Amino acid sequence: MKYLVGTRGSHLSLVQTNWVISELQKKNPDAEFEIKTIKTKGDTDARPLFTINQKGIFEKEIDRAVAEHQIDFAVHSLKDVPSILGEELTLACVPKREDVNDVLVSVDGSSLEAIKLGAIVGTSSLRRAVQVTRKRSDLNVKPIRGNIETRIKKISEGTYDAVVLAQAGIARLGLDVKFSKLSIDDFPPSPGQGALAIVSRSNDDKTISMLKKIEDPQSRLEVEAERTLSEYVDSGCRFPVGAFAKIVDSTLSLTVMAYSIDGKQSIVVQKSGKKNEPTKLGKEVAEMLKSKGISELAKDWRKKVEEWNKQ
Repeated sequence: MKYLVGTRGSHLSLVQTNWVISELQKKNPDAEFEIKTIKTKGDTDARPLFTINQKGIFEKEIDRAVAEHQIDFAVHSLKDVPSILGEELTLACVPKREDVNDVLVSVDGSSLEAIKLGAIVGTSSLRRAVQVTRKRSDLNVKPIRGNIETRIKKISEGTYDAVVLAQAGIARLGLDVKFSKLSIDDFPPSPGQGALAIVSRSNDDKTISMLKKIEDPQSRLEVEAERTLSEYVDSGCRFPVGAFAKIVDSTLSLTVMAYSIDGKQSIVVQKSGKKNEPTKLGKEVAEMLKSKGISELAKDWRKKVEEWNKQ
């Protein structure tokens, strides 16, 4: 059987999709796969991500193609996929997750502590911008867009002294760059970072069964906890929340950090539960965050983003 696979046309998206196809072919040697690239709003809108008031800017058009039977399934970076999909769609498979850490890429691989005073650091993420500022208030954090290779090139061109990126993307592309790993304690990642999401039609049992053959149960449980939390606190590009779930033996722990606009305040929650109850844990952590005032932080952030949009 031949499957049509949808993805964005970026280098990273194609590398990720080809990796998924390679893994699927190992388990389904008789299956054939054809990639169809689809442009999304995120590919055509050059504004900083946090100013775009829309969820799913890197996946909406692709998932619509799945729902309309133009393609059989879609491959995404999981952090780009909204917590709630349309009822005709399902998160059919979560393969084994890559490293979740952020890294600081620079010409010489300097650590965040060692990089020069007043250095220009590029990031497209509000979360990363606040996290960098909390550690080094002297640094000049500026928005940056473009694919991973484009962002890295801007360092060698001297436009930026460093950029903050997800280690998973660098690893998947096999890039030979110098970087310093940022600790999860200070830089908890975006919910779902490092994981891939394969979306199919919810009633397409045959395709779902085929995709499940490369599912990683631990990765699924961890990202389900993070995504449940994200859904209940409504985090995203316009409101920076770092979240990281980890399974050790039979225990699933979830650590979350949310930040004020100036980065001087933070709300931190860490809770553990049974590994097979990720949704329950995500909801409990979300309630703890709400009791600590996360709704007020979110309101302040949205007001600030609206002000930026008017400038």
